[in-house]
Amino acid sequence: MDAPIGHFDHATPAPDCLDELTAPVADAVRRWSGSVPAEQIVYVDTDPQWADTAVFVEHYGRELLERSANCVVVAGKRGGESTLAACVVLSTTRVDVNGAVRRQLGARKASFASMDIATGETGMEYGGITPVGLPADWPLLVDSAVVDLPYVLVGSGRRRGKLLVPGKAFAELPGAVVLDRLGI
Repeated sequence: MDAPIGHFDHATPAPDCLDELTAPVADAVRRWSGSVPAEQIVYVDTDPQWADTAVFVEHYGRELLERSANCVVVAGKRGGESTLAACVVLSTTRVDVNGAVRRQLGARKASFASMDIATGETGMEYGGITPVGLPADWPLLVDSAVVDLPYVLVGSGRRRGKLLVPGKAFAELPGAVVLDRLGI
């Protein structure tokens, strides 16, 4: 199969390669529901040595720079309580943690979660965290620019490999809230 975006040697519908995914991501693909069929989620094999964005787009296709998204884990704090959430923004932007995220979570303070918390709570590898397969009770804040794209490149749960996901599918993930200007 040809990848819908980018230039990858191996592209496979995610339901056909569940063993390439971390357990939470594979479980999410198995239980997939919504308007986008699971077969439209595509796993592409990528080499971790090209994981850095600049090197990645040079190797796999320059058009990917404008069609890639980052998924980061944040912690919102208020009155001794902490809420973990994930944010998905285009890779050409950064998450508005102290504005949009803090307001949406009703937190007094918001910051990026530590690597140990992010990996421990998601069951995914750092640098490969994806919104597909996150804990269902987490808020998932998605920038509207991500939802508007036909396909978006995101992590696969591992440093090796990526997922190509139709943008509108992000709005249908558990806990998803679509926000304008989450990425600034």
